[in-house]
Amino acid sequence: MVEHGEIRVVHRGGSKINFRQPVITNDSRFLLCASGQCVKVFSTSTEECIHDLRGHTDLVTGVLLKPSNHLQVYSCSVDGTVKLWDFTDGILIKTYVIGYPIYSIRASAKHEGVFFVVIPKKGDKRSEFFQLVAIHTSLSGDQIVEVQELSDVLGDVSSDPAAIHFGKGGEYIASVKGLQLEVYFFRKNKAFRFYLKESDKKGGKNTFTCVSCHPKEDCIATGHEDGKIRLWRNFNHSKEYTYSTLHWHHNAVSSLCFTPEGTNLLSGGIESVLVQWRYDQESQRDFLPRLGAAITHIAVSPDGALFCTSHSDNKITIIQSCVKVSAVIQGLVKGDSVRTDLLVDPRSKSLVLNGKPGHLQFYSLQRDKLLYNLDIVQQEYIHESGLQQFEVVKAAFDASGSWLATVEERKQKVTELELNLKLWAFDEQTQSFVLNTTISAPHEDRITAMCFCHTTDSETSMVVSTSRDGHFKAWQLATPANSEDEGPSWSCDFVGAYHSLVPECCCFSADGSLLAVSFQEVVTVWSPASWELLTTLSQPPGAIRNLCFGRLSCSKYLLGTTANNLLCCWNLLTCSLEWSTSMDVSLLLADPLSENMSAFCCQAGNTDLFVFKPSEPRPLFSHKAICSGKVTRAVFAPREEMLESCDENSQWLNRSQLYFLTQYMDLMTFTTKAEEDHLMASSKQHEIDDSVAMTPFYLLLGKHRQQENQEKPSSLSAERTPVPQGSVAIKELLQTPAHVLPSTSFLCSMVVQSLLISVKDSREENKQAEEEMESEKEEEDSEEEMESSILKPTQPESAGAEAAESAVPALTKAQHRDLRRLKKLDHSWLSGLLDP
Repeated sequence: MVEHGEIRVVHRGGSKINFRQPVITNDSRFLLCASGQCVKVFSTSTEECIHDLRGHTDLVTGVLLKPSNHLQVYSCSVDGTVKLWDFTDGILIKTYVIGYPIYSIRASAKHEGVFFVVIPKKGDKRSEFFQLVAIHTSLSGDQIVEVQELSDVLGDVSSDPAAIHFGKGGEYIASVKGLQLEVYFFRKNKAFRFYLKESDKKGGKNTFTCVSCHPKEDCIATGHEDGKIRLWRNFNHSKEYTYSTLHWHHNAVSSLCFTPEGTNLLSGGIESVLVQWRYDQESQRDFLPRLGAAITHIAVSPDGALFCTSHSDNKITIIQSCVKVSAVIQGLVKGDSVRTDLLVDPRSKSLVLNGKPGHLQFYSLQRDKLLYNLDIVQQEYIHESGLQQFEVVKAAFDASGSWLATVEERKQKVTELELNLKLWAFDEQTQSFVLNTTISAPHEDRITAMCFCHTTDSETSMVVSTSRDGHFKAWQLATPANSEDEGPSWSCDFVGAYHSLVPECCCFSADGSLLAVSFQEVVTVWSPASWELLTTLSQPPGAIRNLCFGRLSCSKYLLGTTANNLLCCWNLLTCSLEWSTSMDVSLLLADPLSENMSAFCCQAGNTDLFVFKPSEPRPLFSHKAICSGKVTRAVFAPREEMLESCDENSQWLNRSQLYFLTQYMDLMTFTTKAEEDHLMASSKQHEIDDSVAMTPFYLLLGKHRQQENQEKPSSLSAERTPVPQGSVAIKELLQTPAHVLPSTSFLCSMVVQSLLISVKDSREENKQAEEEMESEKEEEDSEEEMESSILKPTQPESAGAEAAESAVPALTKAQHRDLRRLKKLDHSWLSGLLDP
């Protein structure tokens, strides 16, 4: 058995960008957010990812701009380190090793050289209680700094960053937890605590959810579970404090944020509405509704020009001063579960799975970016708990990506189930899928499996669905009988059953000549050409959970897993059981580009991975405890460039990359150390201007320019015409205030004339050039006549002399011309220097 060696399990893409509050830079050009084990830097104008700040080895839990340098940013992580970055160039400056998991980070301009972090209390990494400590940064030039001293500030705080905030000018810090508000004053070195009752007279829950401090005045805003916002004042006395109440949200307030000048307070919650409260006039408020999903975080740029909101569907919305949405940065949409399998679109090579309610999302694994959402249900989703609505539960692509099949269902009552089978055709013009056929009630009960026939015959397209009603149905694409019809559509071609048993899963062979359908404990093999039952395969008792045909040289094998924790392999040539082993396989997959197969096995609360070939008893690769819980969704994605690994334990990663979803909806993959080094090296080689987004057009244009610069460095500089500098007309046009400028028609002639080149000067230059060429031509003619009149010596020279003469290179015409010009120069100044 081959152990994993240098192969690691990593977050490759799809990490949460809504996990922590994002940060907008001082110039409002970039947005930074924590994303898995890295910090992503996005352009606020183009939505493109400019940099990935990689260096942490565990989940990043906070991002914070350095108060004393607006071009640097702190990031903290559960790995126990705080890193300082230059985010414009993507360079790691310094690493502070704390030694304990860090859950949030804060800093203030008043406390220069100090940042505050939340760590487990009493140094216990497994503690459920947390404390706020201060860390003094050293002035040493070391890149890695071991922090020796931690100064306690608050002893009992929440691990949620939204529960801690600095007050006016960094004079105090406010912390909320449960029903307690604690305010610590640094100058007095004293803390005041304020408590609320668990519920008020009307039954509202007073538990604190978030806190934000006014930047100019002594005022603290707190959010609560019942949707109320309280504004606290006079909190520098334990008994004379007051608070006023604002109420609009009908559920918990998830985030609060004051604008930089303190004129407005922003709040958000599950309603998907950004509420802007006037600070001095609380009765006046503005709304920005229909933001798409519940608001989890709110952030404001230091200049107040941009707002941004994080949402529960892994999205960040950039807003221009609460007026309109200017950009949307969408990550991989993660719900409570994935009803469809993980799929790979054969055309775009993107990952396809459930997205927004009633949609399929197409996510680029290479760019770590959502490409688009496909509306399957085509109905407005109503945000109301307990309301049953249509959900996409199954999806499948054909081999070429020309057809997509989806199943949507809605169950309103115990006995009532609504099912729709939809077939989508890919439209070359719109580069998306268009609905071709809708089949209402394709089965009488829930559909358990669906797959396309990957046949080489492009004229025949077939999809098979199995259902709990005891039947499997084959749907075939048929051309219209009349030429007047709109186009081809899908219809039922065959209905099959076996002894009234319930089919659970189905699978086509690689060439499409066989169809395997499992009926509880029996595997049936059918011929799609004639729909003849060819054979049945049985095994020790246990319902079949997965079926998979072998590929390429192992195409004669059929593998299946049972509910009794068995992995079985049948030989289709002999129709007998080839081998079986005892394994609790939760998911069985076949790599479409090789003979390799992967089995995810659940054991002792963790999932193990085994990669093997059906023809060999020895596994190619194994990895223990790749994640906690059970893995039920995974897919092999083809690589853009094939790896050239010679290692026995990593050859299975050469053609395809294996992605899987954990029980916490984290998208994970396997990578080798060589691949990681290659990615790091390539990222350092590509120096991208921080002011320009890394769009495909930019990369294409930049590559083209680099090639031109390498091929013709001198010709480009020679052909480049200088831009007119210092034009009086242009300066006057740009510097004069707009309200005193004359009409455009008056300025037009002046500006155009300033850009024209003098005709007289060009004519004189052309005339001088012509005269020089004529004089040079006459001199050349005279010299040629003189050379022809001179007779060459007839006496023979020695062999050495002839070799020396032949070795001297002949002058070209251009060199002769330069010599003639040199003769014309006046050298009288030289004689003046030589005279004593």
